[in-house]
Amino acid sequence: MGVGIDESLDGIEAVFLDLDGTIYLGDRLIDGAIEFLDRLRNKRIPRFFLSNNSSKSVSQYLEKLRNMGITATEEEVLLSTHDLISWLSEKRVARTYLVGTEGMREMLNKSGLETESQDPEYVVLGYDTEITYEKISIASIHLHRGVPLVSSHPDMVCPSPDGGLPDTGAFMALFEATTGVKPVHVCGKPSKGMILHKIRHLGLDPSKCAMVGDRLYTDMEMAERAGVHGILVLSGEATTSDLASSGLSPSLVVDSVMSLAT
Repeated sequence: MGVGIDESLDGIEAVFLDLDGTIYLGDRLIDGAIEFLDRLRNKRIPRFFLSNNSSKSVSQYLEKLRNMGITATEEEVLLSTHDLISWLSEKRVARTYLVGTEGMREMLNKSGLETESQDPEYVVLGYDTEITYEKISIASIHLHRGVPLVSSHPDMVCPSPDGGLPDTGAFMALFEATTGVKPVHVCGKPSKGMILHKIRHLGLDPSKCAMVGDRLYTDMEMAERAGVHGILVLSGEATTSDLASSGLSPSLVVDSVMSLAT
């Protein structure tokens, strides 16, 4: 959706917000983030936090937001890990080998999935900020033996104040280089299910919702697929030159959420 919205957000009934590069960079809040969230509250517009970053559990995200002065509930945090768990559940998968953090392991274990199986049905790849050579080696052996790979999200880099850091997409490239294996499925944004299931649960029209994010190939691509307004912020990964060559048409482009704060 490329028309019909401006900084006033008039007519918008729910806002979905990316975190890394949109609300904060690393451990630093982006200027205007608190004011923007306050404005949404004052306009009685529900807001939800979305992240492809599968390195943290919901409880860890809530703690990080709380430490930054942002109060949220479990129902307001939607992660690529949720999408991954739903996909594995639909496939009736029970046994996996996880290349992921302890926070991600906590969420998968809580859903009933085994994450260190010696006979896995899938190798599960997340944004593993605790990665070890042992994990890479064991996962590679499983992949060489024909175990399929599924990934929590496609992001190549995770924004940081010092530049992009290797994300799950980079790990996917590593496994392809060493084993020749590509994921049979990639969860998270830009899959439209990441956002539509919540919109349907709320009983809202997608055309009256907005997705605010800094990435073209996940945030804005998902917005177009789901039929919601895309608001691109230039405070994280994407640049104006990236947008020009992307073929995507966000409804609105702003420097940061500061532009949406008043």
